[in-house]
Amino acid sequence: MKLATVVLAAGLGTRMKSALPKVLHPVGGKPMVQQVIETLQFLKPASSVVVVGPENEGIRHALKDLPVSFAVQKEPRGTGDACKAAVRVLKKFEGTLLVVSGDTPLLTAETLHEFLRLHRRRKEDISVLSFIAGDPHAYGRIIRKGSTVAAIIEDRDADAEQKKIKEVNSGVYALEAPLAKLLGEIRLNEGKGEYYLTDLVHIAAGKGFRVGAHPLGNETELTGINTRDDLYRAGLYLRDRVLARLSGKGITFMDKNSVFIHPGVEIGEDTIIYPNVHIEGRTVIGSGCVLYPNSRIIDSVLGNGVVIKDSTLIESSVVRDRAGVGPFAHLRPGSVIGPSAKIGNFVEIKQSVIGEGTKASHLSYLGDAEIGNGVNIGAGTITCNYDGRKKHKTIIEDGVFIGSDTQLVAPVRVGRGAYVGAGSTITREVPSLSLALSRTAQHHIENWALRRQERDSAQKPLRNGNRKGSGRTAARGRKKEE
Repeated sequence: MKLATVVLAAGLGTRMKSALPKVLHPVGGKPMVQQVIETLQFLKPASSVVVVGPENEGIRHALKDLPVSFAVQKEPRGTGDACKAAVRVLKKFEGTLLVVSGDTPLLTAETLHEFLRLHRRRKEDISVLSFIAGDPHAYGRIIRKGSTVAAIIEDRDADAEQKKIKEVNSGVYALEAPLAKLLGEIRLNEGKGEYYLTDLVHIAAGKGFRVGAHPLGNETELTGINTRDDLYRAGLYLRDRVLARLSGKGITFMDKNSVFIHPGVEIGEDTIIYPNVHIEGRTVIGSGCVLYPNSRIIDSVLGNGVVIKDSTLIESSVVRDRAGVGPFAHLRPGSVIGPSAKIGNFVEIKQSVIGEGTKASHLSYLGDAEIGNGVNIGAGTITCNYDGRKKHKTIIEDGVFIGSDTQLVAPVRVGRGAYVGAGSTITREVPSLSLALSRTAQHHIENWALRRQERDSAQKPLRNGNRKGSGRTAARGRKKEE
């Protein structure tokens, strides 16, 4: 049976108090509507339609890499009208339509799989994904009649008995495509000026179609996000869900309450994660790693046995097995740190490859460089890679020793096994196995310190003249008092 998904994302979201459309607010590092679409992709739909409002450039941009089409709801006239806009895009689709809201980023593919399985097994024309609410206030109640569902009654329209019902509507529907023609029978709610998709349930039930509701999942997973508090709680819930998955795979967390890891992150067993660590995007971390406090890792790959020390930032980079980075290091995008290499405190790497066993232990900037194996980079070394117009490359071959406070003015190459003396500025190629020095000659001025002392002594009475005068005045003052 073919499946098409419809994501309702045209709501104004006024309760978020934001210039940003509600569905673009991030949860787990992604806009919530993107989280919804990516979850729906696990269902392998034949078509996916996102319903947006007239001002939709941001939503289109956020979903530009996903296989979706767009339907525009020109005016905010409710979920029923939005669904009609999607059906017009789907045209003559035959199969099951799965309708979800773009503000439900915690929905899981497992819940949706089970929901569709029940819908098809029971051969229902319309199915509603419901849940049991702790406090059903403000939710639409599921009104059952025998084995089928007769209607969904909004809280404001429910009588005293109906308000006691705990089973409520999640806003997720499965309906067979032929029933889409019933959308035209939904009447305008005069009070709100909107067409409610919930009305489709009692219209279909009144015509003898089979309507069911399935209480699956939990309230947190199925509740939409409408306020900043909802957004905050959703982030914590998603974080806890991710950490529970990773703990089950053999990862140790020293303090789960202070760690934030995005859903797409993968981590190998026996890795230890200290407090205040943030791991974002599509990062992959190997086994037996240690991530010390206050580190942030974004869209990067770490091998096995890697140690990331305190307060280190790694962006779109690769760190090979057994390497160490930090503390207070920064790997900018495009950096590759070789096996057993060491990048120490206050070292910044940008778009550079660092070879196996190479050490840059402190206070260096290495940009647009290719550095071989077994190289020692002294403190204060800088690759001068930018001439104001273009970036240039520095190449340092295997076994090179770079002394402290060296400037390598690119483009430049240092040959295998060469030494560069501390304090040098290297502007030309250094041959292999040679020593490069570029210091000015050191001069000594004999007895300079003694002459300075004599000069200072000669000037001293002039500097203290006012102080002596002050002393004589004070003495005359004491004689008058006597």
